[in-house]
Amino acid sequence: MSPTRDLDLLVLGDVNPDLVLSDASMEVTFGQAETLVSDAELTIGGSGAITACAAARLGLRTAIAGLVGDDQFGAFMLRAVSERGVSVSGVAIDPAVRTGLTVVLARPGDRAILTFPGAIAAMTSDRVTNALLSRARHVHVSSFFLQTSLAPGLPVLLGAARARGATTSVDPNWDPSGGWDGGLRALLPQIDVLLPNATEACRIADVDDVVRGAQALSQAGSTVVVKLGAEGAVAVAPGADPIRVVGVPGIEAVDAVGAGDAFDAGLLAGLLGGEPLADAVALACACGALSLRAAGGTAAQPTLSEAVALRRGGAPVAPTPR
Repeated sequence: MSPTRDLDLLVLGDVNPDLVLSDASMEVTFGQAETLVSDAELTIGGSGAITACAAARLGLRTAIAGLVGDDQFGAFMLRAVSERGVSVSGVAIDPAVRTGLTVVLARPGDRAILTFPGAIAAMTSDRVTNALLSRARHVHVSSFFLQTSLAPGLPVLLGAARARGATTSVDPNWDPSGGWDGGLRALLPQIDVLLPNATEACRIADVDDVVRGAQALSQAGSTVVVKLGAEGAVAVAPGADPIRVVGVPGIEAVDAVGAGDAFDAGLLAGLLGGEPLADAVALACACGALSLRAAGGTAAQPTLSEAVALRRGGAPVAPTPR
């Protein structure tokens, strides 16, 4: 008897808060000098947690599997993510580790990101149960290069998910080591959709052109969707011509934190809803653009109706209250 797939999406990802410090003229001065900033917020962070929240906001039945410490940051994340409709039953609490933390120093148009990996780097594949894996229609891996202990077990884990009929995706995010592999190239045959940004795609493929990078990566069998920020996205399915989707105009960008994660959720919502690739990418661009409307990774994540309306040419609206 086939398992009951009561989850649309299972995210294997980082579950850590973001401490966002914002100022229009953000400058950091050492030498024990104190600098005042205009705003500070502790909010849901981690590409995995933000993607899961965005997917739930779009109506996908979503769970996340990850690792936190038995500490205040971990408790905050479990509560905050659960309140957004994401099942956290797959998140383990380990007193031997500390929950990861990211400090974001944000100013208009740019940001610096300081991350303590903690539990992010300690998550392993054996913490993902077969029972949880078998419930999902799609399995998404976030922050591949940060989840260094999870990466070695992903070929078996994603292979098992695909053998059960699920589809898979990976958002590599930035590689702090500068190696731009970490087992990712060998994993590509088990990845249905790879979701880098432009810089990541070029560095992973070791080329200097986004389209050539996407084409090179797609040769292993993955559909590669490259996020281009305000310029939209380009998608390359194996053996197919590139699809270019332009960005969404008219959005006043307040904060770009989490925009790529909202894009990921929009793309997966479209594909899981049976939409053609081009339409799913357009929905993803709308989701990413709408997430810019407020500070933090989750505050302005759109509903499906908001994203569909914008994709159809409607005017952007203020975030809908949760």
